[in-house]
Amino acid sequence: MASVEIVAEHERILREIESTDANCIGPTLRSVYDGQEHGLFMEKLDGRIRNHDRDIEKMCNHHFQGFVDSITELLKVRAEAQKLKSQVTDTNQRLQDDGKGLVSCMDDLRRCRLQQRNIATTIDRLTHCLPVLEMYSKLQEQMRLKRYYPALRTLEQLEQTCLPRAGQYRFCSIMAENIPRVRTLIKDTAMSQLRDFLESIRKHSNKIGETAMKQAHVQRAAVGRRLRKEAGLGAATEVDGHGSSPVTEQDSGILDVEDDEDDEGAREEFENYYRKQRRKQARLVLQPHSNMHETLDGYRRFFNQIIGFFVVEDHILHTTQGLVNRAYVEELWELALSKTIAALRTHSSYCSDPDLVLDLKNLIVLFADTLQGYGFPVSQLFDMLLEMREQYGEILLKKWNLTFRQALDQDNYSPIPVATEEDYRQFSSQFPFQDPDLDKLPFPKKLPFSEFVPKVYCQLKEFIYACLKYSEDLHLSSTEVDDMIRKSTNLLLTRTLSHCLQYAIKKKNVGLAELVQLILNTTHLEASCVYLEGFISNITDVPPDTANTTKLYGTSTFKDARHAAEEEIYTNLNAKIDQFLQLADYDWTAAQGGGAPSDYLSDLIAFLCSTFSVFTHLPGKVAQTACMSACKHLASSLLRLLLQPDVRQVSLGAMQQFNNDVKECERFARTDPVPGFQGDTLLLAFSDLRQLLDLFIQWDWSTYLADYGRPTCRYLRVSPHTALVLLEKMKDTSRKGTMFAQFRKNERDKQKLIDTVVKQLRNLISAHQT
Repeated sequence: MASVEIVAEHERILREIESTDANCIGPTLRSVYDGQEHGLFMEKLDGRIRNHDRDIEKMCNHHFQGFVDSITELLKVRAEAQKLKSQVTDTNQRLQDDGKGLVSCMDDLRRCRLQQRNIATTIDRLTHCLPVLEMYSKLQEQMRLKRYYPALRTLEQLEQTCLPRAGQYRFCSIMAENIPRVRTLIKDTAMSQLRDFLESIRKHSNKIGETAMKQAHVQRAAVGRRLRKEAGLGAATEVDGHGSSPVTEQDSGILDVEDDEDDEGAREEFENYYRKQRRKQARLVLQPHSNMHETLDGYRRFFNQIIGFFVVEDHILHTTQGLVNRAYVEELWELALSKTIAALRTHSSYCSDPDLVLDLKNLIVLFADTLQGYGFPVSQLFDMLLEMREQYGEILLKKWNLTFRQALDQDNYSPIPVATEEDYRQFSSQFPFQDPDLDKLPFPKKLPFSEFVPKVYCQLKEFIYACLKYSEDLHLSSTEVDDMIRKSTNLLLTRTLSHCLQYAIKKKNVGLAELVQLILNTTHLEASCVYLEGFISNITDVPPDTANTTKLYGTSTFKDARHAAEEEIYTNLNAKIDQFLQLADYDWTAAQGGGAPSDYLSDLIAFLCSTFSVFTHLPGKVAQTACMSACKHLASSLLRLLLQPDVRQVSLGAMQQFNNDVKECERFARTDPVPGFQGDTLLLAFSDLRQLLDLFIQWDWSTYLADYGRPTCRYLRVSPHTALVLLEKMKDTSRKGTMFAQFRKNERDKQKLIDTVVKQLRNLISAHQT
């Protein structure tokens, strides 16, 4: 078993010797000699060598003929090789001779290539160094020009970009060492300049704002002229409305903190400092003076400061990057807009002058247009102007209230005399009046209305113009303007003018002639309302028949005033009648009445005749109503006079005198003092008195008592209560006659009759009440 293992081990060693490099077989041989069977191994090795020799011999025998053939061929080639060698030697010599010039050229080329590499290296180094030098030169120039904000950015680029690319050169090291000192110098100087700049723009904000508003006004005027020219209404020439920026017009250069380059402005600390200081300045700018509302210049200075502030901010926003941004400017504007609107609302509320309010509105519009031209939203300002429109309207109403009252106080309440055609045309141009019958009359003649009418009509047009002026430039449509004017005019008519007319009608000591003229005036003013409608439509270019168009309430206003004047005429006329009746002095115990009416009544009738003669210009219904009202009031007053409790006795003679006065009243009624009554309609006002007096004077009690309650009763208008009161007064008179009257048979019979009638009247009253 051991011999088999030894043989296998020797076989392995032999394979390892055959396959291993000779330098590495030492350990293998050592393993052989360390063992006890190296002799056996040597035999095994010799046998293997013999086997390999036999294999080599076989291989050599196999390839010997080819080797012999190769040797033979090689010998043949030797001669040719000698010949080739000679040729190669000659060729080499010639080549060496010819290549000497080429080598010289190659040396020159090598030196040239070396120079090129050196030049390229130099250019590369200069390419990295030149930006450093250029940037440093730019820095020096910016510092010389005192443009420190760009200098900071240049210094930052020099430090962070240019110097690292340039490499470790001595001048770069010197520059890098000086950068902190230069930065500190620039920052200190820039901060000082920033402070000076902030102070400068604070001082110049008013001038900047004023210049900006002037330019905006010029541009707006140029646009207006261009539009009018396009519409065929403008001038023949057109002015260029584009002005230079107000900022660029400042010779002081206070805003020249940046050029047109796209640098990022100052560092964060400068930005923060600038914004903090500008916010403080904004708070100061947005604090108006306490007396700003007193004059337009106060508002103008306030607006100039605000515009100047934001023109500067807009200029800096568009010429620098980093110092301010859009969000910062918008935040400031929102604050300024809210503060400005609040200040305007507060101060404008103190204003009572419509001209100042209108000028303020125009100034606010210019203020808004100026800022809108710089890109700031101003819609809230126009909303505020619409709010101010209500205040402006109230101020106008107060002003026109004084104007109307002054016109009423100064009016003579008489028809306007017209002496010539020129005067007639003048009044016709002031008031739309057409009367063909009046046109046919020769001069001189009179217009039916007083001077109050054309004055009021002209003032109404002036009010409409005033409303239109406020509506201009508010970016409103024609329909909106038309609606605003109509609503304001309606307020003027229904509130202001109506109250003034009521004031004129109700004031003390107003005469009937004045009231009559007021009725005539309101009639003509009512007729002119259609012309006012057309006037408004013409100036607003909105047809009056447009859908949802507000109608003027002038017709109802003048109708109400006319009705009030009519009622006042009725009231005053009755009051005048009462004044005459206070002069009545009847002798209620007179034994015999006079043959003529009382003096006070004659005067009263004369007054009524003259008064109703003035009513000829009034509408027929008004005059008839006034006349009927006066007659009814006169009749009822006379009846009350007869039945008043203070009159305890009424004699037959007093009754006869009273009857004479009533007859005078009836005579007046028959004269038809006011045309238009049919038949004896006016006499019906005295029918109660007439039936009462006829009953007592004719002593027709049998007929009264027999026919009472029948529709055909002769004394239908005499109530039992009235008859009883008057009969009681006459009864007392009969009882207080002469001391022998009771012994006379006629007197006793009459007294019995009175007692019987009194009893029957009381029975009628009791039955009626039941």
